Parts: sequence; structure tokens; C-alpha cells
Amino acid sequence: MQDLPNYYFRVRENGAAVFRVDTENRQRRIEMDQIAVVNVKNGEVKPHGDRTLSEADKAAIRDWMAARTDLLAARDIDDIRRAIDHLNLTAHWAQTRATDDQLEAITDDLLLAMHDLRSVLVRRKADRLDAAPE
Repeated sequence: MQDLPNYYFRVRENGAAVFRVDTENRQRRIEMDQIAVVNVKNGEVKPHGDRTLSEADKAAIRDWMAARTDLLAARDIDDIRRAIDHLNLTAHWAQTRATDDQLEAITDDLLLAMHDLRSVLVRRKADRLDAAPE
């Protein structure tokens, strides 16, 4: 049997339920004992029930939270890069294939969304330029 990790993290919306994995029992069954719930957004770790987390538990949770935060940040950037691709594809569609009725159906919503995005990006760029050392 392949060596299993000592901990399993069941991903939830803002974090995970943390389980300690045990295969060292008489039946050689995999047992998962919930030890905590973690929230990646605010860094909160709540022991499950009346448990006290060991230093190994805390270290595994910290490592998982750091890796999860990095993964979510990378996914955010990937999503934005895909949005840029979609904007380019939308421009090509509008120029080459869109009918007047299709354009009428989406133009106002798309223009408002693009205006909102542009306003945010310009404001944030100005903030960064103002904060930059001279």
C-alpha cells in the first residue's frame, strides 16, 4: 500500500476541514479523524470539538494554508489572463461575426462593465504612481 499523507484537507468555500489520517489500526483501514476547521481568508484555525492541536498539526495546517493561499492567488491571475483573452475574442466577434441584434443585446452591459473596469484600473494605477518613491 502506498504511503498516505498524515493529514487530509477537505476543501471548503473559505478553507478546509482538517483530518488526521490513520492506517495504523488492526484492520488496516483508512481512518480519518477530523481535528480542525481552517479559514484561509482570515487565518482562523478552530480545533474540532475539544481537541488540542499538536505542534505537528499546527505546522501541517500552516504549510497547507500557505500553499493554498499561493494556489488561489495563481488561479486569480490565471482567471484575469483568461478574461483578457475573452475580451480580445469578444472584440473579434463584434467586428467580424456579430449581428446587429446580438450587438444590441450586449453593447450597453459590456460598455458599462468595461467603463467600470477601466475606472478601477486607472484609479489603482494612479494610487501606485502616487505612492512610488521618487
